[in-house]
Amino acid sequence: MTENNRVLLVDDDCDLLSLLSIRLENGGYEPVRAESGEEALAQVELARPQAVITDLRMGGMDGMALADCIHRKNPALPVIILTAHGSIPDAVQATKNGVFAFLTKPYNSRELLSQLEKALRVSGICRDLEETTPESWREEIVTRSPLMEDLLSQARLVAESEASICLRGDSGTGKELLAKAIHKASPRSKQPFIAVNCAAIPELLLESELFGHAKGAFTGATRDHPGLFQAAHGGTLFLDEIGDMPVALQVKLLRALQEQQVRPVGNTSTVSVDVRIISATHKDLDAEVRDGNFREDLYYRLNVVILEIPSLAERREDILFLANHFLHTFRRGSKKNIRGFSAEAIELLVSAPWPGNVRQLCNVVEQTVVLSTTPIISAKLVKKALRQQSGQFPSFADARRQFEQEYLAGLLKITDGNVTRASRLARRNRTDFYKLLQRHTLDPADFKPAKSQ
Repeated sequence: MTENNRVLLVDDDCDLLSLLSIRLENGGYEPVRAESGEEALAQVELARPQAVITDLRMGGMDGMALADCIHRKNPALPVIILTAHGSIPDAVQATKNGVFAFLTKPYNSRELLSQLEKALRVSGICRDLEETTPESWREEIVTRSPLMEDLLSQARLVAESEASICLRGDSGTGKELLAKAIHKASPRSKQPFIAVNCAAIPELLLESELFGHAKGAFTGATRDHPGLFQAAHGGTLFLDEIGDMPVALQVKLLRALQEQQVRPVGNTSTVSVDVRIISATHKDLDAEVRDGNFREDLYYRLNVVILEIPSLAERREDILFLANHFLHTFRRGSKKNIRGFSAEAIELLVSAPWPGNVRQLCNVVEQTVVLSTTPIISAKLVKKALRQQSGQFPSFADARRQFEQEYLAGLLKITDGNVTRASRLARRNRTDFYKLLQRHTLDPADFKPAKSQ
């Protein structure tokens, strides 16, 4: 039996629970039993079932309440309700609450197995296709965290659709890795996956990179350039750090998504494109929309489905698991006989705050492997790597924010707090300059020279 066949059965009647278990085993499933709704909630976390079959009327928490609790944390987990007290209103209400199927007792075993098969198919776990479509789509994502497993279940479900997806999470959590996994699980998997970091390309070049340009469109344009939209035709375009895209370019992106056409810079004709958009950001886009930094119409175009990636601190059960995975990878490259981490080193790894998330953990493990001269990596090496990683690698957004603040403060010092002169030196209009000062909580009055007594 595999985890892909695991089904949680919930009923406060032990005899019926045993009978249902036998029928599911005969159908090729692995039943996990719970005799109450409260016990079932614990089993959802422990057993990680792929579907839940529950009685409606039970002492304590009933089947509807159980389904509601399950879907708050696991919206993609299908729930089938069985009851001897079924009625049309109950069935309608259950469907509205997200219950996959509502069957009355005495139930037909064939119908139950049919509904279960459909439930697994809808949730992205089709047993008939298990041999031809293994879990290779997510093989690069190393996890044993329930939070991540729930996220991957949702990702597998939305991969089948054409809906635009926005991935939200801190820097280093693996947004591009998840985007690639979604692409591999989608019908577009045979077509290109193209990734672009919107924050890493200067504004003047980003339009050309996305939409292409014609020969002679600007200085240095010595040939036609198709752009990334055309390169991703038929596949997936991953727009990382979409929250940093300039507002002027957001208008052109929205038009391209609405019309499914792009117009290369310097060209008068358009080119049809067929791409699935996955975007990502570490910013709060809702706040960016309120502040006028991100277009509301583009926001709704991109945020059809939102997937939140947990930070490494929220999935601490993965820290040692990931550390050993990276250790195995880097050990092969170094040709060192490193067997693992000391107990003190493990304690440091598991308890560290990890502001840089999985990317920082990977860097820490690589550094300790390079510097280790013993088979067991010491706590001293881990502590040194943690200190250096935390100090040397601020995020791009943090580094830019710090630079802007220091730059603006320097201008105000030079001009003695004169905003007109400071904005002229910065080559920004006065209104924009004031907005920048407000964003960084800088008051020009604080930079004016003190009046002599």
